[in-house]
Amino acid sequence: MATKTTSAPQTATKPAPHAIEHYKQTPRSDALKKDVERRVNRVIGQLNGIKNMVDSDRYCGEVLTQLAAVESAVKAISREVMRDHLETCVVEQVQEGNTEIVDEVMDLFKKFY
Repeated sequence: MATKTTSAPQTATKPAPHAIEHYKQTPRSDALKKDVERRVNRVIGQLNGIKNMVDSDRYCGEVLTQLAAVESAVKAISREVMRDHLETCVVEQVQEGNTEIVDEVMDLFKKFY
């Protein structure tokens, strides 16, 4: 006789406030999407290279130089996404009368700059 196992019922949990998804009113351009994807893929490749450097005990200075390059590349991606955010989302929100968006932008500037 086979025994049947059952799992405990899953309870629905509320997503954390930071997990709430928001979407742009004006979609990103295909050119921006392709550019960001290309840059992110390059950073992923650089990070994989750094992992290999660490695994093979490469000189710390070389690893740090590569980490600085990745950091610079990520900041460049952030600037492009920030520009798009300012030109679309922020402008739209201000035009709709939502000046609280300025506080969000200031918080973002603190994170990135």
